[in-house]
Amino acid sequence: MHVLLVEDEPKLAALIRAGLAEETYVVDLAAHGEEALRSIEKTAYDLIILDIMLPGMDGFAVCRHIRAANPDIPILMLSARGLTEDRVKGLDLGADDYLTKPFEFSELNARVRALLRRRQPRALLTLQVDDLTLDPITRIVRRGERRIELTQKELALLEYLMRNAGHVLTRAMIAEHVWDFTWDRLTNVIDVFVNHLRKKIELPNEAKLIHSVRGVGYVLRSAPAPD
Repeated sequence: MHVLLVEDEPKLAALIRAGLAEETYVVDLAAHGEEALRSIEKTAYDLIILDIMLPGMDGFAVCRHIRAANPDIPILMLSARGLTEDRVKGLDLGADDYLTKPFEFSELNARVRALLRRRQPRALLTLQVDDLTLDPITRIVRRGERRIELTQKELALLEYLMRNAGHVLTRAMIAEHVWDFTWDRLTNVIDVFVNHLRKKIELPNEAKLIHSVRGVGYVLRSAPAPD
């Protein structure tokens, strides 16, 4: 899931981003309204978390612009002001939910999950490649009847591979979408995680699904049908 966080307080933005990353979301940051609108023009986000009190264009104006261009994307508004008129204004402009600062991250996370469930986009449908399934909502992974326990990062890696099944993904692409950093050719962290993932989803008696593409990266694809 790709989230845009529009928040001008660096410490709070970093905390929210880190928390959502632990939940396997990919989070882009924007510190003001104009930057947010530029990001939305370039990227199809699954959710926007939008602070009201921003420098220059405030969150209300940003919300109005977003809704004019995209009536479906979920918007969660944040504000240090708990005034009823602010909540009403935000909801009237098209926000789907409103959270008053300060808040516990667990509540923010629950509201994010609720908004994504309510939207039920294609991105939330269960992923399946052969007998391997991943439910993006419950985070449950199965190979046939066998349930597979994955770490958060392994889960994010598998989801990215499954959403792009049949397409070769370079290490740079995986690093950007799963780790949210530029891949360093001197590190083998991606290869290590792929090997860990393989051991969990490909037992000796099961068909191989993750394939290496020499000098490029990896591809997840269905096993060929038996002759």
